[in-house]
Amino acid sequence: MFTQLRLTNFKAWKDTGDIALKPVTMLLGTNSSGKSTLIQSLLLLKQTVQSPDRMVHLNLGGDEVNDLFNFGDFEDVLHQAAEAPRQFSIGFAFQRPKDPERRVNSGQLNCIYGQASKGNVVIQDLDLQTAGRRFGAVRRNKGAFSILVDGETQPGLSGRTYAPERSIAFSADAIAGLNQDGRTVEDLSLAIRREFESIIYLGPLRRRPERDYSWNKTTPGDVGIDGRGAVDALLASALIKGPEYRYILDGVSHWLNRMKVADKLDVRQQGRSNRYELVVYRDGVASNIRDVGIGISQVLPVLVIAHFAPPGSTVILEEPEIHLHPLAQSILAELFGTISRERKVQFIVETHSEHLFRRMQTLVARQEATPSTVAMYFIERDGQAAKLRQLELDDLGRVRNWPASFFGDALGETREQTALEIKRAKELRATDGKISN
Repeated sequence: MFTQLRLTNFKAWKDTGDIALKPVTMLLGTNSSGKSTLIQSLLLLKQTVQSPDRMVHLNLGGDEVNDLFNFGDFEDVLHQAAEAPRQFSIGFAFQRPKDPERRVNSGQLNCIYGQASKGNVVIQDLDLQTAGRRFGAVRRNKGAFSILVDGETQPGLSGRTYAPERSIAFSADAIAGLNQDGRTVEDLSLAIRREFESIIYLGPLRRRPERDYSWNKTTPGDVGIDGRGAVDALLASALIKGPEYRYILDGVSHWLNRMKVADKLDVRQQGRSNRYELVVYRDGVASNIRDVGIGISQVLPVLVIAHFAPPGSTVILEEPEIHLHPLAQSILAELFGTISRERKVQFIVETHSEHLFRRMQTLVARQEATPSTVAMYFIERDGQAAKLRQLELDDLGRVRNWPASFFGDALGETREQTALEIKRAKELRATDGKISN
């Protein structure tokens, strides 16, 4: 699980400060304020870690098939008001439960990036830490790097063959030159790689439902950023024998029922073909998913991912509430809390839903969520820079530090409606008096 994030001079952010990430982390705020940038920083490192080019320092994207985002170039990523030296940084920490099969269960990374003479992004300083040990790779002249251990000032290794790889790893020459410490660095980089490989991302734009689907009798490895693999996961859950598979379909049905948008969901084969339809049951009526409201198909990937993601995964969601009515939006808060607790899945959620937020407040009041399990942040713009505020909740879920016009001015709307009602009543009484005279 990611436990901390910090960005400096990265897109909208001059400096985020240290952001604590919890099992459920909610990002709220105005449009174009910088919420998505926090998410994108982790996805940028994920696509770098998964790049086929191990020598790349930062993969800004461009491959429409394999990359999650196209970030443009160095100038597109660098904060507009960045001062010299023109650099940006991404830092994070992670923590896993003790696992004897993993040599490293916690650590942190901070990487500072600059621009090379050819315009490409290069690492200026890579800092890796775990269990009180610290390993650094610092860029020198002409692409050479110095390797520093535990804060030493004079490097034991220096040269062009010591350039870091994929933002998270030391080169093979550096690992060999560090002798026993090389194993520690290698294990730490492997743990970081696994952490990014465990990220599952669902974007705000999801596929519309089809009337029927073909299935090749396999379980998908990924649901996809538009939810395209969600139906394959459901088909595998329904058609492969064993309770461990049926769990996904049953879980989705449970939450659709809790949201009061369906009684249950099932799969129906079309004759003897390899084509299947998703059937939504409600009030005794069975309907093809194409013939019901769009909200079910849009929330379906969210529910599938919650049950499909392996324990220890980090699920990143943008606008999971899209096309849902208020009650269904609020139930999402319960979904995130329950799944994170029962399946050890972390959720980082960017949302505009007041109903989702309000239900999370209620969960805090019920003591079903605590500051150790839930963090909520409000992001807004302050001139050219984004500004972050952690929302402070008391034991009853009440926010101590409300931002101005957080969800509009509900009290002001009620006050104006009441004033207009009184004014209208006076006008009607005056009109009635004139008519009677």
